[in-house]
Amino acid sequence: MDPVFSGVGVALVTLFDDDGEIDVGATAAHAARLVEQGIQAVLVSGSTGEAATLSAEERVLLLEGVRDAVPDDIPVPAGTGAPSARQAAALTLSASEHGADAVLVLSPPRVADPSPYYDIVVRSAGALPVLAYHFPKASEPGIPVEILPKLPVAGLKDSSGDPDRLLVELEWGRPLYTGSSAILSFAGPLGCAGALLSLANVEPDGCIAAFTGDAAAQRRLAGAHQASRVDFPRGLKEMMSARFGTSPVCRVGRPPARTPVTTPP
Repeated sequence: MDPVFSGVGVALVTLFDDDGEIDVGATAAHAARLVEQGIQAVLVSGSTGEAATLSAEERVLLLEGVRDAVPDDIPVPAGTGAPSARQAAALTLSASEHGADAVLVLSPPRVADPSPYYDIVVRSAGALPVLAYHFPKASEPGIPVEILPKLPVAGLKDSSGDPDRLLVELEWGRPLYTGSSAILSFAGPLGCAGALLSLANVEPDGCIAAFTGDAAAQRRLAGAHQASRVDFPRGLKEMMSARFGTSPVCRVGRPPARTPVTTPP
């Protein structure tokens, strides 16, 4: 099965203005800058992109904006995972209609066997490749390795950072992507198709070097890896702001806008 892409891709942040409104232009410009530095794919509306805070219309604007900003040969997958198969199927259909090159589908929460969920999502995708997504910290319990052979998917992203699990997944035989910037120099040489990383938003060169097996590059990433996880995604966005001058505003953890109170005359 051919991989959606090979090498290091970015799990793109979504940039917001001071009022918490989506800034499609700035987000797309950041994606283009990363591609110029060697990034091989750009994932929009993933967990790093604060997808849970985005409306369906905002997801479309992001996808179309980024797709227009990067070269045609750079795949732009979209995150379409949701708590129910019905929701994920609808998001997947929308992504396929608005230019996504693939979809990344987080497993549903509190589901021990998500294979029926993926069956429904894959049917909604048509010819669009579907990557399953194992990330227990975001959606417990994740995807048990023993059910991988049952999944009708084109590959898997694993953000657990568990090297023992990664070794088992490699025997599955389908394209595998790590989402952990802590094990890049392990994952690349062992045969992962690629990586989809939040840290690539701020350290693209280091992530690319580490994935080739450069142990020194992997060690140099250690501080940034840890800092990017502080109050995620706030720590990551603050690092980006310091390096690239992008907005550090997050929706996750942001207090809701206050409704003005009017006093009757």
